[in-house]
Amino acid sequence: MPDGATARPALDKKKSILFGLIGLAVITLIFVRVIPQIGSYKDALTSMEAMTAGSLVCIVMSVLVYLAVYGLPFAAATPGLAYWRSQQLNEAAFAISNGVPAGGAFGLGVQYAMLASYGVEPTVSTAAITAVGVWSIFVTLGLPILGVAAIQLSGRGASAYLWSALLGLLMLALTILTLAFIVRSENAARRVGSIVNRIAARFRKARSVDSVTIFLMLRRDIAELVTRRWPAITCAQLSVSLTQFLIFYVSLRGVEGWENAGTSLLVAFGPFAVAQIGLMIPITPGGLGTVDAAMIAILTALGVDASVATAADLVWRAASFVPQIILGVVALITWSSSTGARRLSPRP
Repeated sequence: MPDGATARPALDKKKSILFGLIGLAVITLIFVRVIPQIGSYKDALTSMEAMTAGSLVCIVMSVLVYLAVYGLPFAAATPGLAYWRSQQLNEAAFAISNGVPAGGAFGLGVQYAMLASYGVEPTVSTAAITAVGVWSIFVTLGLPILGVAAIQLSGRGASAYLWSALLGLLMLALTILTLAFIVRSENAARRVGSIVNRIAARFRKARSVDSVTIFLMLRRDIAELVTRRWPAITCAQLSVSLTQFLIFYVSLRGVEGWENAGTSLLVAFGPFAVAQIGLMIPITPGGLGTVDAAMIAILTALGVDASVATAADLVWRAASFVPQIILGVVALITWSSSTGARRLSPRP
């Protein structure tokens, strides 16, 4: 393998189909059996039909803000990468990862291919993709902690949701400490790799994996980037999650009616943030179904009408997913066309 080249993840078609079918079954089960036990789709539809034109405009505006910040993470993590290319990259990866069953590995491969077509070196690509992925996990694990705090500050009992905050806090602390340990020195990266190798030795399929080499490569690729750009990457990832919440809150208030007192910002943020722990369950793309069921259940437990909570979730899910899938398909088409055109163009 040439120096600086990076191995890309192979896509196991059989496993992808299997996981895709499992994910589809789980999504169907949640939306057909679980959510209807919490709130009625018929009542939710009635609530959505009562939304005013002003509420719809607010939702559209919040979606535009969300789409605008969605291109920031890779721009922050990749030196010299233009914002519009970062936007194209992120939207294309979203469409594949969330629109194709078990498309995560395929989406990762497309990210590498797109960055290569932009002239980004393989080691820089690896560092950027790793940093964006790790920081996304940081934010996902940190949100439940903030969610429990928001519920507590709102005056509602938060003890029932402490488990998610504690789980998120534990996983977040372990992830940050491991990353810091790896980045600190080469010897630390070797030690972590050796520990993983000993654990992997208990599993037959993982015995051939050299974790020491993997962690040394990770340290080499990500250490300098994390040291210099962690504030920008953190702000970018937080912006994505907070604008996602903006869409949800505007949807919830739109369903309730802005003229009414409605749900407070803290009560709305708490369930949204706590439910993000469902993103760590890799069965369904983008937490589809798992996050929705948790969010509706917690909102209802905090006193929000079940039909309103269900309607708000469905509006939020449609508003945040459908435009991105469309933009992702457009991004893939435009990138493929431009890449093909460059390959076919005569060389000077």
